[in-house]
Amino acid sequence: MTTLPRRTLLSLAALGGAALATGAASPASAAVPDWYAPMRDAIAGLPEPTATAAQVRLAREGLAWEGRSGVADVRTGAPVPAGARFRIGSVTKAFTATVVLQLAAEGRLHLDAPLARYLPGLLTSPYAGVTVRHLLDHRTGLPSPDWPDGIEWQIAHRFERYTPEQLVRLALAGDREFEPGRFQHYTNMGYIVAAVLIRRVTGSSYAEQIHRRIVRPLGLRDTLVPGDDPAIHGPHARGYQRLPDGTLADVTLWNQSSTPAAGDMISSLADLDAFMRALFQGRLLPPAQQRELFAVPSVPDFATGDPATYSAGLTRLIELPGGRVIWGKSGARYGYSAAIAGTADASSRVIYSVNATDAKAEGQAPVIGRITATALGLL
Repeated sequence: MTTLPRRTLLSLAALGGAALATGAASPASAAVPDWYAPMRDAIAGLPEPTATAAQVRLAREGLAWEGRSGVADVRTGAPVPAGARFRIGSVTKAFTATVVLQLAAEGRLHLDAPLARYLPGLLTSPYAGVTVRHLLDHRTGLPSPDWPDGIEWQIAHRFERYTPEQLVRLALAGDREFEPGRFQHYTNMGYIVAAVLIRRVTGSSYAEQIHRRIVRPLGLRDTLVPGDDPAIHGPHARGYQRLPDGTLADVTLWNQSSTPAAGDMISSLADLDAFMRALFQGRLLPPAQQRELFAVPSVPDFATGDPATYSAGLTRLIELPGGRVIWGKSGARYGYSAAIAGTADASSRVIYSVNATDAKAEGQAPVIGRITATALGLL
């Protein structure tokens, strides 16, 4: 097995009693009884201090299983409903990258063209070398906005509204991190700029384009860009954040406009599975743009010096014995951690949502580690 840097393995781990794990298997699973049992056991026993709920969908070789554990509401103890929706965090980037790559396939933009061709005046002169491709694979050199530290501030300001242009101006107030293209540094900023780019090229918002190009053609019922709406409508498990004093704050309601096109979407296990299969199997992109999903630039990571791991919208997670590579994308918003991962042909897949009580922490909830380790043995 190829050994990857610790940061990459943590990316994979971010895929990664009170309520017993429950689930349903596909009819084909009857031929391989209880093949999913290790994953059922991995998510059992919730809630626990670091997570209140989990949902997982597994698929391989014609078999499929979906399970859930924990509670939808810590006050009532209600179980997690089937088909629960959740915030997908940075898995949003895979949707946004798909739209940009489709526009490239249509000849409406070119990945290696300077961004200024399409967005003159948006970025300042230190970013003259930024290309469209740099937005998608995190090589712009743009810093993130300098937000105040502390979860208390975040919660107090969770209903504030931002536009992508406002966020770009906040980022430009900081110093450039590096010459565009020289390093890779994973942030939201390239995708926030992509939101502006999509509107300029198409005349409509990234949310409208995601709906028209992906959600509607694939018949996704639970997937949406909420805009300034702070609620998760439909069946869902509530999200919680543990505060410094040890208490849990309900953070289900949260305006996600601080991460437009980068981390603001809502979906479900079934919808993410349908999107992942369509994307990985080439049903959303022509071959030339499909290759961009699995092409990692040959540059070092800005923070660690390790080889880059991010492509256009995805992450090269790990190489398994036999040379199979697992690709995917993880994401986290307060109260919610989510991920998609699988082989490039989507024959083996895992999708999860965990209601972690510190979803934005550097570490991970133990249940995410259990999901990750189990998935590696089952994919």
